[in-house]
Amino acid sequence: MKITIVGTGYVGLVTGTCFSETGLEVVCVDIDKDKIENLKKGILPIFEPGLDRLIERNSENNRLLFTTDYQEAIKESDAVFIAVGTPPVEDGSADLQHVLAVATEIGRLIQDYTVVVTKSTVPVGTAEKVRKAVQMELDRRNADILFDVASNPEFLKEGDAIDDFLKPDRIVIGTDSGRAEKIMKRLYNPFLLNGHPLIFMDIPSAEMTKYAANAMLATKISFINDIANLCEKTGADVSLVRKGIGSDSRIGNKFIYAGVGYGGSCFPKDVKALIRTGTEYGYPMRILQAVEDVNLDQKAVMVHKIAGHYKQNLKGRTFSVWGLSFKPNTNDTREAPAAVVIRELLKAGCRIKAYDPVAMEEFKRTLGDRIKYTKDRYEALIDSDGLILVTEWSEFRILNYPVMKKLMKQNVIFDGRNIYDPEEMKENGFVYYGIGRKY
Repeated sequence: MKITIVGTGYVGLVTGTCFSETGLEVVCVDIDKDKIENLKKGILPIFEPGLDRLIERNSENNRLLFTTDYQEAIKESDAVFIAVGTPPVEDGSADLQHVLAVATEIGRLIQDYTVVVTKSTVPVGTAEKVRKAVQMELDRRNADILFDVASNPEFLKEGDAIDDFLKPDRIVIGTDSGRAEKIMKRLYNPFLLNGHPLIFMDIPSAEMTKYAANAMLATKISFINDIANLCEKTGADVSLVRKGIGSDSRIGNKFIYAGVGYGGSCFPKDVKALIRTGTEYGYPMRILQAVEDVNLDQKAVMVHKIAGHYKQNLKGRTFSVWGLSFKPNTNDTREAPAAVVIRELLKAGCRIKAYDPVAMEEFKRTLGDRIKYTKDRYEALIDSDGLILVTEWSEFRILNYPVMKKLMKQNVIFDGRNIYDPEEMKENGFVYYGIGRKY
């Protein structure tokens, strides 16, 4: 079998590479010539642990190809996956122009029966728009070619995407065609050998499942952050509360870590898009609106703690920021809490020195040279009035207290992810601030 992946961003690249790992012939196509040339050389546009090795191996075995030639890519393909971006527009809805442009291109080029699969995160009703776009182009060609449309949402976590694809919790496919279902089942059969569920449903339900899943996870994060803020006022410790509620199997302990809020390319835009869908159908999404509001406020919580410690006197102070990506094991800085914290401190007249293991180059696209980037975490601490931990990379977990004391002007730590022990901080002579904790 041969499949085509349109789009070599995060989802498209991981999807195509993992499919090629099963022995399929996969062609990844993109209009960005530089990106394609780099991929042919093994230079990746994203950081994802293990992805570079899989691309190298499957490219060498000619199972994974990269091209800008749509016609060559789509020719004789059993399925074409649309995996292009759907960024939010001003009103929060998903921008479908790239998805529909690809659908038009598919209608222009297919020569035989093809399953057109929406892999991009798209709102309910998009598959029908894709179907119409493909059919419109076929009608222009006077071409009597059969095709089907399927929805196959992705559930990849950045930093764990390879395992998520190869060992999925579930595979969701929306289709109204037995023929398309048969092809999709064959494509995913290698991932079912260990009992991972393949769930078929109607197309609108599949499209809604993706948004509902991300919205539920975002809700858990905003919920525990709201509880954390109340904990500080009541004298409770959210770390202990988390253990207490997380042991309940109905709640579970995942995604209930208090911190400086969620970011990335998925949760913020998907919550906004689902709120917008509700508005379009005359049904206000009250819980999700609160989820978004809490998250926006949470990103500023650490700034308030910093300002409070220094009696609102921040001008001229130097702060060290550890972690710029929105989460560990990725260079993705979209909607990253670090950007909000740093911008607010810059407005207050502060100087910022920052370090991140992989995301500094990407972060420069956000703030450029308005801050100083250092070669390691301890260089960032030189002459610092305080350390602000924003992203919980593993290398930040164990601290060399004597070295830190020598480098820093003031021994203050603002822990935006609650990864440090407040008692240990005090014992080593540091003033400590966490989120929703006693200190």
